[in-house]
Amino acid sequence: MDHKLPAAITSFINTTNNADSTGFVQLFTADAILNDWGTEYHGPIGIGKWNQTDNIGKQAHFELVDFTQNDDDSWTVNLAVTGNGFNGTSPFKMVVVKDQLQSVQILPD
Repeated sequence: MDHKLPAAITSFINTTNNADSTGFVQLFTADAILNDWGTEYHGPIGIGKWNQTDNIGKQAHFELVDFTQNDDDSWTVNLAVTGNGFNGTSPFKMVVVKDQLQSVQILPD
C-alpha cells in the first residue's frame, strides 16, 4: 500500500487553512456525503453549507497529526482542529474516488 496521502486529502487540509471555500467544495464528488458526528451533508450544496457553518466559516485550521490507509480508497486522517468552532483532535475517515472526496466522516475522538 502507498503510504502517501492522496492529493484530495492534502487539498482538504490546505483549502481549509487557506480559507478557499470554492476550492474546498470542488474537492467533493457530486454524490459526496460529509458526516459530522452523525449529521450528514449531501453533495456540493450541503457540503458548502457545512463549510460555512462549521469549517472555513469558523476559521478552522487543520494540522495533520497522522494517518492510516484502510484500503485502496479509504483513509483515516487524524487532524488537530483549531478555530472559532470545534477545537481538538478528531479522526476523519475519507474515501477518495478519482482524485475527489466521495465521503468524509468526522468521528468523535
